[in-house]
Amino acid sequence: MAKQKTKRGAAKRLKIKKSGVIMRQRAGKSHLLSSKSRKRKRRLRKPTKVSKPDRKRTKALVY
Repeated sequence: MAKQKTKRGAAKRLKIKKSGVIMRQRAGKSHLLSSKSRKRKRRLRKPTKVSKPDRKRTKALVY
């Protein structure tokens, strides 16, 4: 059986740490920023872990 190809769109959006944790950027940082607080925008800058229910699906896309 052939090897599964990596979904390039997902690979560009997700980073896998050495520990195996999949990191993603937070949504909501592209527009309508004037109504959002400084604190909220600062939080949106930082990457976060992929949620537990989504881990299996995202792993299949990237590996």
